[in-house]
Amino acid sequence: MRARLLPIVLSLVVLVLLGMGIPLALSLSDSEEQSMFLDRIMMTSRLASLAQRPLLDGHDDLIGKVLARYEQVYGVAAIVLDQDGVPQASAPSRPQLTDPGVQSAVTEALAGRQPQTSGLFLPWDSRPLVLAEPVMVDGEVRGAVVTVSPTGALREIVLVRWAVIGGGGLVALIIAILLALPLVQWILRPIRRLDEAAGRVVVAVTEAAAVQPAATNTGPPELRKLARSFDDMAAGMSDVLAAQRAFVADASHQLRNPLTALSLRLSNLDDHVAPEAAGDHAAAVAEAQRLNDVLDGLLTLARTEASAAGSVVIDATAALEDRVNAWRPVAAARDVELRSEVAEGLSVYAVPRAVGAILDALLDNAVKFSAGQGPGATVEVAARHAGRVVSIAVRDHGPGLNESELDRATDRFWRSPSKQNVSGSGLGLAIVRNIVDRSRGTLRLDLPDGGGLRISVELPSHPLT
Repeated sequence: MRARLLPIVLSLVVLVLLGMGIPLALSLSDSEEQSMFLDRIMMTSRLASLAQRPLLDGHDDLIGKVLARYEQVYGVAAIVLDQDGVPQASAPSRPQLTDPGVQSAVTEALAGRQPQTSGLFLPWDSRPLVLAEPVMVDGEVRGAVVTVSPTGALREIVLVRWAVIGGGGLVALIIAILLALPLVQWILRPIRRLDEAAGRVVVAVTEAAAVQPAATNTGPPELRKLARSFDDMAAGMSDVLAAQRAFVADASHQLRNPLTALSLRLSNLDDHVAPEAAGDHAAAVAEAQRLNDVLDGLLTLARTEASAAGSVVIDATAALEDRVNAWRPVAAARDVELRSEVAEGLSVYAVPRAVGAILDALLDNAVKFSAGQGPGATVEVAARHAGRVVSIAVRDHGPGLNESELDRATDRFWRSPSKQNVSGSGLGLAIVRNIVDRSRGTLRLDLPDGGGLRISVELPSHPLT
């Protein structure tokens, strides 16, 4: 945001400097031009008064010497014309009467008009200053005096003045930048803390850690108030989530004892149930077992969410091979072949025991849904490097899911309507998603060619691998 706010502030400063500097530069240029114009108009008027007698007497010896002297001292070329525009005397550097500017000035002077300023002077204007003063005798125009003054010195003066203004503007801009940087940082410091706090809230909620406050005593009052409101909101949300986790954990734990007692009493009734009630007894035992599985899943989920442990380095290869070896007898007992292809040297950066817990949940689902597919059913485990992550995929050849069910498969207690006859709590993939999220990884479900379901987990690879 600083990259956007700082140019805006500097743009306003530049506009202010231009709004002040340009009029000042034009004013100085006009002032210097007026000063030169007044100086030259006084000189031309004096020459016009000196030219009255020569034009009346018809000799120009004196006026010619005066014009030569003026050119020598001031560098101004001058010429005296009679009322017909015929030259009567001139300086050595005689002005060119064919020049359009000179012709226009002569015409105005012979018409009895006084010279006027040419308007705004700009440094890149190299035209000389041409002035023509009518020579009046008894109110009658008897001729004109034309002076042509070079403007090189005027251009130099204006350029120097403009350079001073430009340098002053540049210094002001540098000062504005030096002042704007801390000002923008002061304004943005609460916003930056809010942005960092928002990221910390996500991590804190995921890892059940305390939320660090974002409020600060610096910055605009409005942003400080916003930061305090954000802290209140984050603290309230953290408290609500903590209460929710505590309730789930406490309720699951408190239900465990009566459920265990119920399961024992049902088991003790095995030999005392009438034949006609055997079906109901078996159903009651199955429901008690299912409820026990749900409580186990809730406790596991509550422990996972309540854990405040950060990410650690895990030897993924060792963890995967250990869990695959542990599940092979279970899969073989259900006529399912468990195949694995785990690359060597895999290590990930995840929450403690993440790899084992993820694979346990995925293999439990895969073996369970592959068991009813008859002899030759297989479950495949593959793990490999994939850029900066380690990819772990478990693929079964069971009934799979519909395309529309993939997004809901990781919801808590969700079970496919077509799989209601299969035991389970609907919490396995929810636990996997929670562990993956806390480990900053990704979870993806897809339907591979050949049927079944493939669940892929990507965890951050340890930098040393």
